[in-house]
Amino acid sequence: MPDKVRIALDTMGGDHGPSVTVLGAEVSLERHSNIEFILFGDRALVEPLLEARPRLKAASRFVHTEVSVGMDEKPSQALRHGRWKSSMWLAIDAVKKHDADVAVSAGNTGALMAMAKVALRTLPGIDRPAIAGFFPTLKGESVMLDLGANVQCDADNLVQFAVMGNVFARTVLGVVSPTMGLLNVGSEDMKGHEALREASALLREFKLPGSFHGFVEGDDIAKGTVDVVVTDGFTGNVALKSIEGTAKLYAEFMRATFRSSFLSKLGYLLARPALNALRLRTDPRRYNGAIFMGLNGIAIKSHGGTDGEGFAHAIDVGVDLVIHGFNDKVKQEFSRFEGSRNGGDSAPTLPPTAPIGIEQPQ
Repeated sequence: MPDKVRIALDTMGGDHGPSVTVLGAEVSLERHSNIEFILFGDRALVEPLLEARPRLKAASRFVHTEVSVGMDEKPSQALRHGRWKSSMWLAIDAVKKHDADVAVSAGNTGALMAMAKVALRTLPGIDRPAIAGFFPTLKGESVMLDLGANVQCDADNLVQFAVMGNVFARTVLGVVSPTMGLLNVGSEDMKGHEALREASALLREFKLPGSFHGFVEGDDIAKGTVDVVVTDGFTGNVALKSIEGTAKLYAEFMRATFRSSFLSKLGYLLARPALNALRLRTDPRRYNGAIFMGLNGIAIKSHGGTDGEGFAHAIDVGVDLVIHGFNDKVKQEFSRFEGSRNGGDSAPTLPPTAPIGIEQPQ
């Protein structure tokens, strides 16, 4: 475990910029005494916020830049115009130069992925990085990937995603023997396209810690049927946005229902403790922080519209990955995987690690 975890922050990213990102850094620092920050952003906007937070200022180094990547800017434009000077690029470059252990940004997802791929490259054995996130389910938490980085994937890509998701479930979520599933249009073996069926055969042959469940359907995500849901970026992003939209729909329905009459309002008062527990359990801020898995360095994408508490959780995810040595364990597992495919001796599997920083419902 490192003595210090160094966080490079793009303070200018997101819908609200420094007012949220700097607050998030302060909240995360209260939870982790062993972190320090390098903040990249506009001095005129960031320094007054730092002056109001002496403890954060003492744990931070500030680097001024007037260039930031717009939320609607195309990745190619961001690479051409802001590659060397933007707060986003400088945060990622700090990880590349080993000045920081993890980069966190709430900025443009496409630009962040493009810059991270150019600067950090991929780990040995991984063809494409994947965006991963974890979610509440009926049984606890599950990790799903890819959530949008790769629209089309072949069987090898899906197997690589499964390996990375398996390591995340064991080292960060603390699942001793994770179950894995490939998201498909049905659970039968003959369902799905060729890449899915080929990936299924490879995962049954390669014995990752835990077990390969087989194909899962969309409703299995919330059920918690498996701990690791593997899919291509197109399907994963549609599933993610559908889950988020459905959650917002039910929240609005509940608000409207409890406001509809005097008896409904009274019922709300009686049910408020239970509803508060439900709100805590499903609070999207607790699950904020998408991980760019497969890169030779750690990069975390926060939701652009989150608040300071949500941004702090994105920082917490990065801290967890560094503390658990996530990338080193991914490289070790891929070494074992390649050894297995080539018929050689395989490296020992990784022991599970207790999760740190992910709150459990009371």
